[in-house]
Amino acid sequence: MSEPSTPGVLVIRPARTQDVPAIRALVAPYAEARILVAKEAVAYYEGLQQFRVAELDGRIVGCGALHVFWEDIAEVRTLAVDPTVVGHGVGGRLVETLIADARTIGVQRVFCLTFEVDFFTRHGFSVIEGAPVDPGVFVELLRSYDEGTAELLDLERVKPNTLGNTRMLLTL
Repeated sequence: MSEPSTPGVLVIRPARTQDVPAIRALVAPYAEARILVAKEAVAYYEGLQQFRVAELDGRIVGCGALHVFWEDIAEVRTLAVDPTVVGHGVGGRLVETLIADARTIGVQRVFCLTFEVDFFTRHGFSVIEGAPVDPGVFVELLRSYDEGTAELLDLERVKPNTLGNTRMLLTL
Protein backbone atom coordinates (compact mmCIF):
# COMPACT_ATOMS: atom_id res chain seq x y z
CA MET A 1 0.00 0.00 0.00
CA SER A 2 1.40 3.37 -0.93
CA GLU A 3 1.43 6.27 1.47
CA PRO A 4 -0.56 9.38 0.61
CA SER A 5 1.59 12.02 -0.99
CA THR A 6 2.40 15.02 1.13
CA PRO A 7 0.83 18.12 -0.38
CA GLY A 8 3.28 20.86 -1.24
CA VAL A 9 3.27 24.27 0.31
CA LEU A 10 1.24 26.85 -1.58
CA VAL A 11 2.97 30.23 -1.75
CA ILE A 12 1.20 33.39 -2.90
CA ARG A 13 3.72 35.98 -4.07
CA PRO A 14 4.08 38.99 -6.35
CA ALA A 15 4.49 38.01 -10.00
CA ARG A 16 7.87 38.31 -11.69
CA THR A 17 8.65 38.88 -15.35
CA GLN A 18 9.62 35.23 -15.79
CA ASP A 19 6.09 34.25 -14.61
CA VAL A 20 4.34 35.85 -17.59
CA PRO A 21 4.48 32.74 -19.84
CA ALA A 22 2.94 30.66 -17.03
CA ILE A 23 0.27 33.31 -16.38
CA ARG A 24 -0.60 33.36 -20.08
CA ALA A 25 -0.77 29.55 -20.11
CA LEU A 26 -3.15 29.57 -17.12
CA VAL A 27 -5.39 32.21 -18.71
CA ALA A 28 -5.44 30.69 -22.24
CA PRO A 29 -8.09 27.98 -21.70
CA TYR A 30 -10.32 30.43 -19.81
CA ALA A 31 -9.94 32.97 -22.63
CA GLU A 32 -10.76 30.29 -25.24
CA ALA A 33 -13.92 29.50 -23.25
CA ARG A 34 -14.72 33.26 -23.14
CA ILE A 35 -14.56 33.27 -19.34
CA LEU A 36 -11.59 35.65 -19.28
CA VAL A 37 -10.55 38.23 -21.85
CA ALA A 38 -7.53 37.29 -23.97
CA LYS A 39 -4.64 39.75 -23.78
CA GLU A 40 -1.40 40.21 -25.63
CA ALA A 41 1.83 39.39 -23.79
CA VAL A 42 2.71 43.09 -23.57
CA ALA A 43 -0.41 43.72 -21.46
CA TYR A 44 0.78 41.21 -18.86
CA TYR A 45 4.23 42.77 -18.69
CA GLU A 46 2.77 46.30 -18.44
CA GLY A 47 0.47 45.27 -15.61
CA LEU A 48 2.83 42.83 -13.92
CA GLN A 49 3.01 44.72 -10.63
CA GLN A 50 -0.77 44.19 -10.24
CA PHE A 51 -0.37 40.39 -10.30
CA ARG A 52 0.02 37.79 -7.61
CA VAL A 53 0.78 34.18 -8.45
CA ALA A 54 0.15 30.96 -6.55
CA GLU A 55 3.16 28.67 -6.64
CA LEU A 56 3.01 25.02 -5.63
CA ASP A 57 6.20 22.98 -5.62
CA GLY A 58 7.87 25.46 -7.99
CA ARG A 59 4.95 25.46 -10.45
CA ILE A 60 2.62 28.42 -11.05
CA VAL A 61 -0.90 27.07 -10.42
CA GLY A 62 -2.86 30.31 -10.13
CA CYS A 63 -2.83 34.02 -10.78
CA GLY A 64 -4.87 37.11 -10.14
CA ALA A 65 -4.50 40.86 -10.34
CA LEU A 66 -5.72 43.90 -8.44
CA HIS A 67 -6.32 46.82 -10.77
CA VAL A 68 -6.96 50.22 -9.17
CA PHE A 69 -9.60 52.35 -10.90
CA TRP A 70 -9.84 55.30 -8.54
CA GLU A 71 -8.89 56.31 -5.01
CA ASP A 72 -11.53 54.08 -3.40
CA ILE A 73 -12.15 51.25 -5.86
CA ALA A 74 -10.16 48.47 -7.48
CA GLU A 75 -10.97 45.28 -9.38
CA VAL A 76 -9.95 41.68 -8.91
CA ARG A 77 -9.22 40.58 -12.47
CA THR A 78 -7.56 37.79 -14.42
CA LEU A 79 -8.18 35.25 -11.66
CA ALA A 80 -7.22 31.84 -13.06
CA VAL A 81 -6.41 28.52 -11.42
CA ASP A 82 -4.87 25.43 -12.98
CA PRO A 83 -7.71 22.89 -13.42
CA THR A 84 -5.63 20.25 -11.59
CA VAL A 85 -5.90 22.24 -8.34
CA VAL A 86 -9.39 23.75 -8.66
CA GLY A 87 -11.29 23.12 -5.44
CA HIS A 88 -8.17 23.10 -3.26
CA GLY A 89 -8.34 26.71 -2.07
CA VAL A 90 -5.90 28.27 -4.54
CA GLY A 91 -8.40 30.78 -5.92
CA GLY A 92 -9.58 31.65 -2.43
CA ARG A 93 -6.04 32.28 -1.21
CA LEU A 94 -5.39 34.50 -4.23
CA VAL A 95 -8.57 36.53 -3.69
CA GLU A 96 -7.88 36.95 0.02
CA THR A 97 -4.35 38.15 -0.78
CA LEU A 98 -5.66 40.62 -3.36
CA ILE A 99 -8.24 41.91 -0.86
CA ALA A 100 -5.45 42.37 1.70
CA ASP A 101 -3.47 44.26 -0.95
CA ALA A 102 -6.50 46.50 -1.52
CA ARG A 103 -6.67 47.28 2.19
CA THR A 104 -2.93 47.99 2.31
CA ILE A 105 -3.12 50.57 -0.47
CA GLY A 106 -6.26 52.24 0.94
CA VAL A 107 -8.97 50.98 -1.39
CA GLN A 108 -12.38 50.72 0.29
CA ARG A 109 -14.26 48.75 -2.38
CA VAL A 110 -13.29 45.85 -4.63
CA PHE A 111 -15.19 45.10 -7.82
CA CYS A 112 -15.30 41.95 -9.95
CA LEU A 113 -17.05 40.87 -13.11
CA THR A 114 -17.51 37.13 -12.93
CA PHE A 115 -19.30 33.93 -13.86
CA GLU A 116 -18.32 32.50 -10.44
CA VAL A 117 -20.95 34.21 -8.30
CA ASP A 118 -20.97 31.60 -5.51
CA PHE A 119 -17.17 31.72 -5.20
CA PHE A 120 -17.06 35.50 -4.85
CA THR A 121 -20.11 35.51 -2.54
CA ARG A 122 -18.16 33.21 -0.17
CA HIS A 123 -15.48 35.92 -0.10
CA GLY A 124 -17.91 38.68 0.88
CA PHE A 125 -18.84 40.10 -2.53
CA SER A 126 -22.45 41.04 -3.35
CA VAL A 127 -24.20 41.32 -6.69
CA ILE A 128 -24.68 44.90 -7.90
CA GLU A 129 -26.34 46.65 -10.82
CA GLY A 130 -24.72 49.44 -12.81
CA ALA A 131 -21.46 51.26 -12.22
CA PRO A 132 -20.35 51.45 -8.56
CA VAL A 133 -19.00 55.00 -8.84
CA ASP A 134 -20.60 58.42 -8.48
CA PRO A 135 -21.29 60.52 -11.62
CA GLY A 136 -18.21 62.74 -11.21
CA VAL A 137 -15.87 59.75 -11.02
CA PHE A 138 -17.76 58.10 -13.88
CA VAL A 139 -16.91 61.07 -16.12
CA GLU A 140 -13.24 60.92 -15.08
CA LEU A 141 -13.06 57.18 -15.71
CA LEU A 142 -14.44 57.63 -19.23
CA ARG A 143 -10.98 58.99 -20.09
CA SER A 144 -9.34 55.62 -19.38
CA TYR A 145 -8.15 53.43 -22.25
CA ASP A 146 -8.43 50.29 -20.11
CA GLU A 147 -11.12 47.89 -21.33
CA GLY A 148 -11.70 46.75 -17.75
CA THR A 149 -12.66 50.31 -16.86
CA ALA A 150 -15.23 50.25 -19.65
CA GLU A 151 -16.57 47.02 -18.15
CA LEU A 152 -16.71 48.58 -14.67
CA LEU A 153 -18.70 51.49 -16.12
CA ASP A 154 -20.99 49.03 -17.95
CA LEU A 155 -20.48 50.87 -21.24
CA GLU A 156 -22.54 49.68 -24.19
CA ARG A 157 -19.47 48.99 -26.37
CA VAL A 158 -18.23 46.22 -24.04
CA LYS A 159 -21.58 44.48 -23.55
CA PRO A 160 -20.72 41.66 -26.00
CA ASN A 161 -17.63 40.87 -23.86
CA THR A 162 -19.59 40.77 -20.61
CA LEU A 163 -22.68 38.75 -21.55
CA GLY A 164 -23.51 36.34 -18.77
CA ASN A 165 -21.10 37.92 -16.29
CA THR A 166 -22.32 39.19 -12.94
CA ARG A 167 -21.15 42.49 -11.46
CA MET A 168 -20.12 42.13 -7.81
CA LEU A 169 -18.71 44.42 -5.15
CA LEU A 170 -17.02 43.99 -1.78
CA THR A 171 -16.93 46.87 0.69
CA LEU A 172 -13.90 46.65 2.98
